[in-house]
Amino acid sequence: MHILETERLILRHLEERDLNDLFALYHDPTIRRYYPEGTLSLAETRAELNWFKQGHPQYPALGLWATVLKSNGAFIGRCGLLPWELDGRAEVEVAYMIDKRLWGQGLGTEAACGVRDYGFHTLKLTRLVCLIDAENIASQRVAEKIGMHFERAGADDKGPYLLYAQEQAHS
Repeated sequence: MHILETERLILRHLEERDLNDLFALYHDPTIRRYYPEGTLSLAETRAELNWFKQGHPQYPALGLWATVLKSNGAFIGRCGLLPWELDGRAEVEVAYMIDKRLWGQGLGTEAACGVRDYGFHTLKLTRLVCLIDAENIASQRVAEKIGMHFERAGADDKGPYLLYAQEQAHS
């Protein structure tokens, strides 16, 4: 199912046909460098794909979505909105992961911006966050480019993170 479009991208629900492309991203140590769980096996990738096929099982409007180029339909990443509970507060994270062969072209920022707008305007969320490894400067820049600001350092059962946040501006 189609979720949203940006100038160059379409974000849609993950499908079985995305498994090999998703696994290529999840198995790449460069792409997964800042993820606490590291690279994933094919079985772990399949489990995540199945988990998000219809959106997040508990919050169907949220989830991780296949990110494809409009120009040729190529699968280039997975981006979306993820629910978290941080320090007793419900939060929704703007998540983005783009194939490293396309880094530096603004696609991560474009996808994150589309996801942010979808969260604020379509889902009417009032706050969005990004959880970022302290060494992941590129992701910090993406968060800042889409209007988020560093709020605090934190840690959970997966390890330390920097929390970037943005409140929905009231018109």
